[in-house]
Amino acid sequence: MSPLRNECWAITDAAAGNQRQALALAELMGMPVRHLELEPRAPWSWLAPRFAGGDAFALPADRRAQFAPPWPRLAIGCGRSAALFTRMLRRLSQGRCYTVQILDPRIDPAHWDTVIAPQHDQLSGPNVLVPLGSLNPVDEGWLTDGRDACPGFEELPQPRVGVLLGGSRKQLELGAGYARELATRLLKRREYEGGSLLVLASRRTSPEGLAIFRDMLAGVPGLVWAGPDDGRNPYPGVLGWADRLVVTPDSVNMLSEACAVGCAVHTHVTAPLPDKLARFHRALRERGLLHDIDAVAGTYQPPLRETAAIAAQLRERMSAG
Repeated sequence: MSPLRNECWAITDAAAGNQRQALALAELMGMPVRHLELEPRAPWSWLAPRFAGGDAFALPADRRAQFAPPWPRLAIGCGRSAALFTRMLRRLSQGRCYTVQILDPRIDPAHWDTVIAPQHDQLSGPNVLVPLGSLNPVDEGWLTDGRDACPGFEELPQPRVGVLLGGSRKQLELGAGYARELATRLLKRREYEGGSLLVLASRRTSPEGLAIFRDMLAGVPGLVWAGPDDGRNPYPGVLGWADRLVVTPDSVNMLSEACAVGCAVHTHVTAPLPDKLARFHRALRERGLLHDIDAVAGTYQPPLRETAAIAAQLRERMSAG
């Protein structure tokens, strides 16, 4: 039996949201971290993580050397594709690799040592940890680094309002009409409170919506950033300097990271949300962490920071095992 590597494998697909969650948790586990971006080939990609046979043959031939012994002491996966490989690792290591899966794997959680699923997934079990939101790296040190990376934002007029734009998803349309209405609301509030607007688009933001923001916010202090053509990504700086944050309602990850900052967080909902997303919004509002876009809220609210506590629970479970 080969020895284990004293390291943590963070296993994800190419999705940025999955990578942020797995890496945020892995970095707190007190061991070297290796990030494996693994995408199974068919038919494993169709059936993951239900069918977990075949081992490394689930990967294209040029990627199989990454998924080979010696196995790690800890593996943290996020997303359906990663769930296939974390499930495999538990068997391949004969149970010696501690396996963690982030997000509901849609099969029995008993296939992993620990499953971490947010409350709105409504998953339960003796090995299930249930944070309110998604895991993320946002803490005081991260925010300080963000401010240091973008010192020019300090000179912008206050309040500095960070605006995080997502995009349409299943059962939720956030097109040009939504973008125009949101920009109008932001400009109307700015008429009486002044300040600046720091707008960050995502890969899912529609080109039409982005064009509307660029047009309507032309001349307003701040920025509209959508990719490398606009310079380096100022996301940590925007969160670090924001006096208030406005987040579109579509992304659990964006809302969770905004709520980790410690300033008021607002959203604009114009249509019924999908059930799981609606449960998440309701939980944030009940905790006083999320407000309507026009609501008056204090400049400070207790930050939602759960990743360090989840890491501590994992260390306890690994020690006990």
